[in-house]
Amino acid sequence: MPEFVEARLANGLTCALPAASPLARRLRSDRTWPGPGAKERLGILRRARSVAVVGFSPDPSRASYFVGTYLVQSTDYTVHFVNPRAAGQTVLGLPVHASLADLPETPDVVDVFRRAESLPGIVDEVAPLRTANGDPPVLWAQLGVWNEAAARGAEARGLTVVMDRCLKIEHARFHGGLHLLGFDTGQITARKSIR
Repeated sequence: MPEFVEARLANGLTCALPAASPLARRLRSDRTWPGPGAKERLGILRRARSVAVVGFSPDPSRASYFVGTYLVQSTDYTVHFVNPRAAGQTVLGLPVHASLADLPETPDVVDVFRRAESLPGIVDEVAPLRTANGDPPVLWAQLGVWNEAAARGAEARGLTVVMDRCLKIEHARFHGGLHLLGFDTGQITARKSIR
């Protein structure tokens, strides 16, 4: 018989979960930084006009390429790719830049596809930047990227930080085109598909 643990959820309810489940492990983790809620993330995506994908890879099998493709083809954002190793290349019809400083504009959102230990350096690069309306860019760290110390330091410097969230999934979810597997269906419907 599997071992169960009682978990207290954010809404105050408790439930029994298998001790080995991913949710039980996550609830037992040391994560204390809450980050922006769903309404705040929706507001970020609605206000944004441009996105820089830091750590973009020209390799079509990489997540950053998949997200970059979605942003270019399925949104109205002005998209910038940043990767010093791919600088000078043209991918998806857009140039790849060596750094944020090389972009023609300051992006509203900096979407990070780098390891968690790289976040403090990226915070140092993003914090002094100001968008066209005078605000600092939003620092958005992709799924699996979590660094609470960097997030707290970034907030102390005036940045809004989103971590461990996929910008593509969040955009598609808020705009009604998210398939169960994370693919954009391009349609909104309540009907079940016939197979």
